[in-house]
Amino acid sequence: MKLDFWFEFASTYSYPTVMRIEELAAARGVELSWRAFLLGPIFKEQGWDDSPFNLYPAKGRYMWRDLNRICEGQGIRFQHPSTFPRNGLLAARVACQFATAPWIGDFVRAVYTANFAEDREIADPETIADCLSALGEDPATILEAAASDAAKGALRVQSKEAKDLGIFGAPSFSVKGELFWGNDRLEQALDWAEDPA
Repeated sequence: MKLDFWFEFASTYSYPTVMRIEELAAARGVELSWRAFLLGPIFKEQGWDDSPFNLYPAKGRYMWRDLNRICEGQGIRFQHPSTFPRNGLLAARVACQFATAPWIGDFVRAVYTANFAEDREIADPETIADCLSALGEDPATILEAAASDAAKGALRVQSKEAKDLGIFGAPSFSVKGELFWGNDRLEQALDWAEDPA
């Protein structure tokens, strides 16, 4: 039983998902695969040069209020970021290169917290270094690995895989050939992962 979790560090609705997915998957005995990718290239293919939440103001106003309600309901901190969307490239390279590290879930949650609870600039290597240091990891070594050609290539390949799967937004979940999109589809994706058929 495995669930591929596709997330983008700039994605608003991925924030509440990230804060609960690991615990829910573990409770059900579902193996979780952390799959960071970039939405920018996918949006560009749709003719968008910005987040649809910025391109369509009414949709954006609704999303921010909705996200605030969701975070209140989950009991997680939320602060409207002063910049949106933020560039999550560096964080995505770290997450892609170290996807199987025992600290990956904590790292992903720390970056989302920096972005959506602390209004910190996640494109800044210092912010990412702080997230890693807080986990007791060596930021210099990890950031050096994330800057390698191998890490850059791995993220490109993973982002292309997301596109090839038909992913158009985040969070998304792929389970046994089925695609689920949205924070509110997490439980359904986990149900599908548990189904022995």
